[in-house]
Amino acid sequence: MWIVFALLSAFFAALTSILAKIGIQDVNSNLATAIRTVVVLVMSWIIVFATGRHNEMANIGQKNLLFLILSGIATGLSWLCYYRALQMGDASKVMPIDKFSLVLGMVMAFVVLRETITVKTVIGGALITIGTFVLIF
Repeated sequence: MWIVFALLSAFFAALTSILAKIGIQDVNSNLATAIRTVVVLVMSWIIVFATGRHNEMANIGQKNLLFLILSGIATGLSWLCYYRALQMGDASKVMPIDKFSLVLGMVMAFVVLRETITVKTVIGGALITIGTFVLIF
């Protein structure tokens, strides 16, 4: 089932980039990011309340909360940089560089989370890296 959600994530991420490129024409990229963030915030809370998960907030530990906050900061910085890059460059070049985060994330998963490095992950990461550089140069 996780594969279905991963594929949906990829689809919506691609759609996000195209819609954002159209939407940020003649709009400050930081303002555009702020608008997008409010929409994501409202939508997320609607889902939390609709599924009855809001009662679980009291069970979140301090370590979990800290890392969720840090993740939120990283997400915000990523979105701000992404929208600025998207406003300045071609979407077809910005998107592959942004998706290079996959390779960086894989390396961090190996180093920080101590996940197992396999031949498949190394080959996949190398192909993504090569593809990224082919598309941007």
